[in-house]
Amino acid sequence: MDTKFTKILKHVCNENIAAALVTIISAKGSTPRSPGAKMLILNDERIFGTIGGGCGEAYIIDEAKTALMTLTPTLRTVDMTDDVAEGEGMVCGGIMEVFIDILLPGKNDSNHILLKYIDAYEKKQSPVLLVSVNENHPTCPLGSKMVITSNGEKFGNLLGDNDEELLQFLEINNNTKNSKIVSFGEHQLFIDQPDTTVNLLILGAGHIALPLSKMAKMIGHHVTVVDDRPQFANRERFQEADEVICNRFEDSLQEIEFTPNTYVVIITRGHRFDKICLREVIQQPTGYTGMIGSRRRVRALKEELVDEGFPLDHLNKVYSPIGLDIGSETPEEIAISILAELIKVHREGKVPSLKLTIDERHEPRKAKELLYTK
Repeated sequence: MDTKFTKILKHVCNENIAAALVTIISAKGSTPRSPGAKMLILNDERIFGTIGGGCGEAYIIDEAKTALMTLTPTLRTVDMTDDVAEGEGMVCGGIMEVFIDILLPGKNDSNHILLKYIDAYEKKQSPVLLVSVNENHPTCPLGSKMVITSNGEKFGNLLGDNDEELLQFLEINNNTKNSKIVSFGEHQLFIDQPDTTVNLLILGAGHIALPLSKMAKMIGHHVTVVDDRPQFANRERFQEADEVICNRFEDSLQEIEFTPNTYVVIITRGHRFDKICLREVIQQPTGYTGMIGSRRRVRALKEELVDEGFPLDHLNKVYSPIGLDIGSETPEEIAISILAELIKVHREGKVPSLKLTIDERHEPRKAKELLYTK
């Protein structure tokens, strides 16, 4: 879920609005979106989010409108493998199972649980939303919900006396961050785990940082921009950014909390500042660290840091030269290249990067003679 979608969903749950909340609960083969993707159809027919577009989404929108009229949650299948799908120009060829939930207006248990889910998500408490996808179950009907947060809080009562046993089951079996259907006894439950928000730290507020900040916000990242030049690092230039810090890089980086959700992009104005930043972040637990520069410049900087005693395995995790090779030249194109690599890493993709790595078969003491790959 991105921040725009959660804002709309929160508004719906808080106000006197009926809506259909559409969620992909399983996907087989080539599908446009993965389990957990959502779309919201309001009773005035406004639509927010997407489950992939095209004929499949159009079909689900029609089904959601019908479900809204009858106030009945339902399960539907979107099959994109048949001849009709091919004839209508669908670019995918898989099968999606979709749950259409009905959000009734006013205060009710379902809306309360969803609000707790959103609140925990916004507080970065890694919530898990459990939704019954049982059909015709007498005690746990379709759409029943429970939320579990990383600090152990639980909201909702899904299986009654069996909830504690369910929590133990999830602790053992839910070892991935992917949304999916699990079987627990006679129950089919959808584990809905939202994407973690990327905290993008842009070090350097020059020409590339501007489009990078704007586009990163478009895809839901939390953006912080750091530079020591007030004429560059200011709110007027970076209106979309969540934070703009004008201070020395080394001082600013001492105040920032790094986590696996922190993605660092080093695009300062020169070699000296790149080195200052890389020294500070190289051993932090970031999910991504990338640095701009030519291969020659990158090689020189990495050799300097090897000679200073920084471990090879840490240096080899730096994506530098930064970005995917799309032949970019302008600041906007370079920003797209960088953002594409961030998305690839976040989605654990396999698309090749421009990452330059040191061949670890060579000894660290021969830093000036090290071979490089890619």
